[in-house]
Amino acid sequence: MRVILITGMSGSGKSIALKVLEDDGHYCIDNLPLRFLQDIIAHLGEAGLDRVAVAIDARGGESIAELRAITQAITRFGHDVKVLFLNARTDSLVQRYSETRRRHPLSAHGGEGEAIGTLLESIERERDLLSSLDGLGVSIDTSDLHPNVLRQWVRDLVGSDRAAITILFESFAYKTGVPLDADLVFDVRCLPNPYYDPTLRPLTGLDAPVAAFLEAIPAARQMTDDIARFLEDWLPHYILDNRSYLTVAVGCTGGQHRSVFCVEQLARRFGGTERVLTRHRSLAVRSAATAR
Repeated sequence: MRVILITGMSGSGKSIALKVLEDDGHYCIDNLPLRFLQDIIAHLGEAGLDRVAVAIDARGGESIAELRAITQAITRFGHDVKVLFLNARTDSLVQRYSETRRRHPLSAHGGEGEAIGTLLESIERERDLLSSLDGLGVSIDTSDLHPNVLRQWVRDLVGSDRAAITILFESFAYKTGVPLDADLVFDVRCLPNPYYDPTLRPLTGLDAPVAAFLEAIPAARQMTDDIARFLEDWLPHYILDNRSYLTVAVGCTGGQHRSVFCVEQLARRFGGTERVLTRHRSLAVRSAATAR
């Protein structure tokens, strides 16, 4: 099993790192008490999991020093263990806590149970506890690091490939409104409408006669090609932005013919390189109404 242990200063980006690994297929556990780590790893291994990421912080107090020995023990059982230690300057941590207005995990108690009155005292207390882990694993200073850079560095350090982006192509009817979940919206109402052909009116863009009608129109082919070219040019930028999903909505007046045809064409075009889903909103509504 590959085991990634994420520790370090609170507010330094441990949650970001954990979410990156979760998106990339790791089974993730956040804020696990250290005393449970060995047993959890053993049980997950028995369950057949091969990639696990665990975030551990200093809330357990002095026991955090045991992480070094526990890591060695897990390695002796044959697991591939990597430790990421995230750190940041005190001024950066103070700024982040000021922006989020969250309480530091150690702000409620000190080493002997005494109250800690300030954020700075909590940060210094945590630094002192984590000093026992100096030299353990790979250290990343996130003080001036953009979250996207941290995400890529985490992937590079653990040897994790990005999860394939999922592109959802959905058709919709402008008469019922633009879908709220759309990231990109394309309007194909300028194309000739099969609705005005009595033989095509009861059909949809999923039917061969409607597809043949639109395929014979140069403007329809060009519209699909232009949308596909736009996506081919800009999809790498969405991937670099660490998107897991991209919803591309294509609309026509009734959501029955033109938009459905374009969505099917686009899904076919991108299906060989990316994970693709299709959804036809108006057709789904019509099917539900017919079923009733």
